[in-house]
Amino acid sequence: MASRSASGTDTKPASSSRPSGSAPTRAAESPLVWESRAVLRLIEAGSTAECPHCQERVKFRARHRDLQVICNVYVDGVWDRVEQYHEECYTDAGSPHGEATKK
Repeated sequence: MASRSASGTDTKPASSSRPSGSAPTRAAESPLVWESRAVLRLIEAGSTAECPHCQERVKFRARHRDLQVICNVYVDGVWDRVEQYHEECYTDAGSPHGEATKK
């Protein structure tokens, strides 16, 4: 779109470095595909999640530093759900969402 200068005359918009008529390109040509991932975290007070492996509650216990594996699960590249496992259950289940990282 053209703009007006202080003198009232039309000015051309700043030109881009790409040739006219060409579509802008993204830095990454391939689309981003999200994959399921797992992280290892302390179980926090008030947790009400159920472990999908043993079907028992992943619960906080005072004076214990129990860990849980929290997984963001993606189906066909789209986020579907969060799963929370006991640390031992995730290993027993064969790490269904990959190696749990400790970040």
